[in-house]
Amino acid sequence: MVKMTERSAKVSRKTLETEISVSLCLDGSGKSSFDTGIPFLEHMLEQIARHGAFDLDINANGDLKIDDHHTVEDIGITLGQAFNKALGEKKGIMRYGHAYVPLDEALSRVVIDFSGRPGIEYRVDFKRPRIGQFDVDLIHEFFQGFANHAPATIHIDNLAGINAHHIAETMFKAFGRALRFAAAVDARMGDAIPSTKGSL
Repeated sequence: MVKMTERSAKVSRKTLETEISVSLCLDGSGKSSFDTGIPFLEHMLEQIARHGAFDLDINANGDLKIDDHHTVEDIGITLGQAFNKALGEKKGIMRYGHAYVPLDEALSRVVIDFSGRPGIEYRVDFKRPRIGQFDVDLIHEFFQGFANHAPATIHIDNLAGINAHHIAETMFKAFGRALRFAAAVDARMGDAIPSTKGSL
């Protein structure tokens, strides 16, 4: 159970295809629980929480009888909404975050800007189309949904790797780390918004 603090959010999203609920605490310790019906995605979401030091609960009921697409995309959307809500006006945050994460032969880099402008540059070349039963194309859909609704600018680059599971895991771990630094409070900023425009 996520302990709600000032920098926390609960978001629910319901469509004809999915019903998603997300509870998020930015200043957590990496605790998480997931019930989505997609085990590999839950493994990746755990990486975000653990390496981002966020407390995160996600429950999802989706049309998995069709495929995983709608559920994965809508979890990305709802998680992005939760970050946007928890960050509020973004006063005093670092705003930018980046991380390089290796796993054996794989290496990925993620750079995030909580800019208020949604955008994603995704340079990842998987060597096979599936990890177990999970369609690797859906990883882009997850990050696209997050970027659109955070809203944030995100660059994701896989720099090395052969094993598809290793590649995916480095991406999600790096995403969690980059989120952690971008969402962190900058003690030197006070209540200032990290932009010369005065708003994000």
